[in-house]
Amino acid sequence: MAADTPDATDDYGIPIIPDPDDTAVRKRQAIIDAALAEFLAEGYTAARIDTITARSGVSKATIYKHFGSKERLFLAVVGGVLPRTYADLEPTRTSILHAPDLRDALIRLTTDWARILLRPDIMSLRRLVIGELERFPQLGQLWYRVSYDMNNGPLVEAVTELNTRGTLDAPNPELAVQQLVAATLGVPQLMHTFSPNTDIDEADLAEMITSGVDLFLARYATTSTR
Repeated sequence: MAADTPDATDDYGIPIIPDPDDTAVRKRQAIIDAALAEFLAEGYTAARIDTITARSGVSKATIYKHFGSKERLFLAVVGGVLPRTYADLEPTRTSILHAPDLRDALIRLTTDWARILLRPDIMSLRRLVIGELERFPQLGQLWYRVSYDMNNGPLVEAVTELNTRGTLDAPNPELAVQQLVAATLGVPQLMHTFSPNTDIDEADLAEMITSGVDLFLARYATTSTR
């Protein structure tokens, strides 16, 4: 659907909101910031446009002029934030393929991932998307795609190359990566998703990550790698 059509959406069903002119940029950003805060605090159903209006200092008419409806505002705001959640991740393929010690590299990589993905802002966003999946399944699809493209996908490429080299014996690289992520990030992420106040200190996180990497290597490292 063309971007200038009022109901235009991308391939994931996320609204395509035309860029505003320069004079409207600040208003657009104020609306986005206020809407995200309101949706994170209240969820979609309980969030109120009046509160977003008060937070942003922008009139209700201006909000509807920019976004069209509460539903499109929610999808545009959350869909716009999701791709940025992984922006701080280091390039996986390079860091793994050229590491002198694969175990140390995997521990360092998954620890860095954990510190990013367990950030309170990202966990709040994750809980919001999970809570609204039935109403907005396109957000779940987008999260999965973004996560794969910026996180799992590059690691699958690296594991594929390491399998070719004989460093790993991983004939199904995608499954191997899924198992690595589950064994290292899965437990702390699950804990923080459903129990936000759970405290995981650095020592606990390090133990989870290290044991997960060791489990992965016990299954997939070749004899020459160990």
